[in-house]
Amino acid sequence: MPHGRYAILETSEGNIKIELRADKAPKTVDNFIDLARSGFYKDMLWHRIVKQFVIQSGDPTGTGTGGAGRQIDDEISDLNFTAGIIGMANSGPNTNDSQFFITTADAQEYLNGKYTSFGQVVEGMDTVEKIAATPVDENEKPISSVYLKQVIIK
Repeated sequence: MPHGRYAILETSEGNIKIELRADKAPKTVDNFIDLARSGFYKDMLWHRIVKQFVIQSGDPTGTGTGGAGRQIDDEISDLNFTAGIIGMANSGPNTNDSQFFITTADAQEYLNGKYTSFGQVVEGMDTVEKIAATPVDENEKPISSVYLKQVIIK
């Protein structure tokens, strides 16, 4: 059953359509929508790619240490991390900001209960997989830049 809000992630590799789950993480979805509508995510790098795990974006510095300067509390739910789930990256409990990741494989149980999941890929998993196949250096940073061009909310 559809839950109403979608985010279209336009990337340099194609589009990814995410069903946003405000029923599972209302504050997180509101924050993501606000950042998307403000243009915050425009021309961001996918700065971290971990094979069989995640692709990550949402850092304006492209280093993995930046954010929008917000702190959103965790919203842990029963939307468990399997392939195609979008979640908030954090540096500890209740430190969600603007960085997010999309899981690229199943068996991510250790994320459950520690990270806020707030949606799932409904179209474009092939694009997620294409980004995930990008060669990376020893720090999980893509060797050639992959961009999140913008996020459109529908």
